[in-house]
Amino acid sequence: MDHSRAPVLDALGDYHEEGRLSYAPPGHKQGRGADPRVRAVLGDALFRADVAVAGLDDRRSTGRVLQRAEELMADAVHADLTYFSTCGSSLSVKAAMLAVAGPGERLLIGRDVHKSVASGLILSGVHPVWVDPEWDPQLHFAHPPSARAFAKAFAEHPEAAGALVTSPTPYGGCADLTGIVRACHERRVPLIVDEAWGAHLPFHPRLPTWAMDVGADLGVTSVHKAGAGLEQSSVSHLQGDLVDPAKLRARADLLGTTSPSVLVYAALDGWRRHMVEHGRELYDHALRLAATTRQRIGLIPGLRLYGRSQFCAMHRAADFDPLQLVIDLAALRTDGYQAADWLRAHHRMDLHLADHRRIGAQLTVADGRDTVDALVVALRDLVDHVGELRPAAAIDVPDPADLRLDQVLTPREAFFGDSEAVPVEHAAGRIAAEVLTPYPPGVPVALPGELLDRAVVDYLSSGVAAGMVVPDAADDSLETLRVVAA
Repeated sequence: MDHSRAPVLDALGDYHEEGRLSYAPPGHKQGRGADPRVRAVLGDALFRADVAVAGLDDRRSTGRVLQRAEELMADAVHADLTYFSTCGSSLSVKAAMLAVAGPGERLLIGRDVHKSVASGLILSGVHPVWVDPEWDPQLHFAHPPSARAFAKAFAEHPEAAGALVTSPTPYGGCADLTGIVRACHERRVPLIVDEAWGAHLPFHPRLPTWAMDVGADLGVTSVHKAGAGLEQSSVSHLQGDLVDPAKLRARADLLGTTSPSVLVYAALDGWRRHMVEHGRELYDHALRLAATTRQRIGLIPGLRLYGRSQFCAMHRAADFDPLQLVIDLAALRTDGYQAADWLRAHHRMDLHLADHRRIGAQLTVADGRDTVDALVVALRDLVDHVGELRPAAAIDVPDPADLRLDQVLTPREAFFGDSEAVPVEHAAGRIAAEVLTPYPPGVPVALPGELLDRAVVDYLSSGVAAGMVVPDAADDSLETLRVVAA
């Protein structure tokens, strides 16, 4: 295929060259109706490019503008089919789940999923069979579930319609996708890979293996995360005959918008072209930059930079993404929440993630010597001024076994059933009726239908006191929790 073409971008250029007039949405009409104060911040170019998808093609879409862009993307990553979404992978993963399992059916799911999967369970009525992650009890750190754990879950639940695994995790840990695919395909059921953090993986051989290369059936990728798409840009990649593409389309249509953003489509289209033409050399540079940056951070006293030895020790993770710089602060006796806030306040720097003992910085092809120099300088300054931060608060981080809550009701039953708010000190022993997700990275600690125990309640309560953010709780102070009504 001709990857020098970018059908959506080309059509948008033609739209402007032809000087078309629109009497349809969007109502700002190339920015003419926008407040000049808004245009001063957002720029005229943004409004000029914000046209309706219908404006790029005729009424019957005979030019196949979007379809041709999706076909080029599929070819670029060796998928059979690719679908674009302007609603983020939060929507795409829900559509994937609904295409594989229906209400009342069981789906094997790694318990380290993003909160969007929990939302998919609530909407769909699918019954989750949770597969435990590989826990590092010393670092209190989760890696994707093993292929062995998925095979065991299938043996216990042979009726399961398929499986879903997150790889890479937001920290960069990667699952044994080859083994998990094998466990699924031995039973002729599909594997969904939530690959939101892996848009870059197809474009360099020294990056971890990704879904389509090992025969996974459906991969969902957020191009705005590790790629160069605009926020909310997501793609679903499909191969094989275990997932019906018409069903996937229908589920995505059920959940998605009827007014998708051409801006998002155009950026996706252009990113694919850029990766096919220059991805190898761009990631050559990014990987070299990551390696030297790791060396430099490793020389800063008090900082421990995680690498392959931490991720893959005891075979807990199959691989790791070296572009994720995960830094342990335990030796500094501070926590990631304070460190992230200090770096933002003193160095105008926003980090990828922060937890009770770590911070994370993500590198992409957009980074260069200037940005990593700034990061290294800021981290040295953090160490020099760590005495200004209060000592790490006592966060009651549970042992892995205590983090694993019993699923008493399905997420849908608990979420839509009668509920009540109770003081946090009375929540242990009650069934959660809401999703409780420290963010970032966005992995729920408790899901609707799970029986809350004292260890998890104390972890969330002490975490919020230390600076943890739980944005999806009805009471974000966590003085109360929503539970199933007695």
